[in-house]
Amino acid sequence: MTENGLQDQYIIRGDRKLRFGYTTGSCAAAATQAAARMLFSRKAVDAVRLTTPKGITLFLEPLFPRWDDESASCAIQKDAGDDPDVTDGILIYAQVRKCGGACRRQGENGCETGNMSADDGQPDIATVDIRGGEGIGTVTLPGLEQPVGTPAINRVPRQMIAEEVQAVCEEFGYTGSLEVTISAPEGRRLAEQTFNPRLGIEGGISILGTSGIVEPMSEQAVISTIELELRQKAVRQRYIPVTPGNYGADYLNVNFPVGPEAAVTGSYYVAQTIDLAFNLELDGLLFVAHIGKFVKVAGGIMNTHSREADARMEILSAAALRAGIDANRARQILDAVTTDEGLRIIHGTDAWQPTLDILTEKIEYHLNRRAQGRLKVGAVIFSKVYGELGRTRNVPELLEKMGGEP
Repeated sequence: MTENGLQDQYIIRGDRKLRFGYTTGSCAAAATQAAARMLFSRKAVDAVRLTTPKGITLFLEPLFPRWDDESASCAIQKDAGDDPDVTDGILIYAQVRKCGGACRRQGENGCETGNMSADDGQPDIATVDIRGGEGIGTVTLPGLEQPVGTPAINRVPRQMIAEEVQAVCEEFGYTGSLEVTISAPEGRRLAEQTFNPRLGIEGGISILGTSGIVEPMSEQAVISTIELELRQKAVRQRYIPVTPGNYGADYLNVNFPVGPEAAVTGSYYVAQTIDLAFNLELDGLLFVAHIGKFVKVAGGIMNTHSREADARMEILSAAALRAGIDANRARQILDAVTTDEGLRIIHGTDAWQPTLDILTEKIEYHLNRRAQGRLKVGAVIFSKVYGELGRTRNVPELLEKMGGEP
C-alpha cells in the first residue's frame, strides 16, 4: 500500500493508539480516477492522490490495472485502520468506459450525472453514468438515501466519483460520455454479515462514507471514553445530558439551554452509561436521542448498535397495535426501512399520540429498571421529521437541575 496522509491520523482511547482508515467511497473514487487516467493516457498509474471530504489527502496504489482503447479498470484495497469493519481489506474496482451518446440512457442500475451548457443544451463537460457492478447492492425498498432500483452507492461517494472523473476529463480535454462501473467481487458474500438484506439492499455491499475517512471504533475504548467524559463533567455537574451522537447533540443544542459543553456522547451504550454514572456517584442523566436509536430501548435493548439487535419496526408496530392501529398499517410498519417511514404510516391517525405515549412509557420503564433507583434517568425522544415525540415524566426536574428550563 502506498504511503498516504493517514500516518499521523489516529485517536487515543484508553491506552491504545487506533489508526484511521478510509471508506469504500474513497476506494471507489480513487479507483475511478486511476482508471480514467489510464484510459486517456494508455499507461499504468503508480499512485493516485485523493483529497477526502474530511480534508485528509490519501495516496493510494491502483491494483490489477487493465486498459484498451475503449475502457480501463483497476482496484483499490480498502483499509479500515483499527476499525472492526467487515469490508476491511476487500478490493473495490472501477471500470471507466467510453460510450458516446449511449451513456445518456439511465439504466435500471445506473445514475447519470453531468453539467449542461445554458446556451445550447449540449454538455460542456463530460457526462458520467455511475453504475453498480458485481457485489454492489441494489436498493429494493423505499426510505433509504438512494431510490429503489439504483445501486447502493451513497450521495457523497457518487459526488466524489463524478468529481474525480470530471477532473481527469478536463485535464485530457475529453467532453464525451463515460460509464463508470463500481464493483466488489467479495461484496455479495460479505453483505450477508451486514444489515443490508434487512434494509432492503440486495446482492452486495453499499459504497458509503460522508467524510471519506474511517475513524476507529473499539467497544471497550468507546466505553472508556464515555467514562472519561462523565468523570470530567462530574467535577462540576451532578446531572448530565447524554446524546448518542450528532443528531442528538444538534437537537440538544438547538432546543435546550444547557450548553453543548455540558453533554456526554454515549454512543450505543445506554446501559453502560447508566452504570458508569452510578459508579461515579452522579445524581442523574438525561438522554436526548433520535427515535431511530431509542425505539430499541422501548423494547429493553440497551445497546442500540445494529450489530447487537434491530427490532425497530417490530417495537414500533407493536406499540401502534396497542394504540389501536389497524392490522394493515401494522404490517406496513413492519415493512418500513426507517423509523421516520414507520412514523409516517401512523401520523395523522387516532393512534399517533397513544403510540408515542406507549413508546415513551416503555423507554422510561427500561431506563429506570437499569438504574434501579440509584440515580434519576430520563429521556427526550425526537424525529428529524416530526420534532419532539415524547419525554419521560422527570424531564422537567432533570432540566431544572441542569440549569435549563423545564
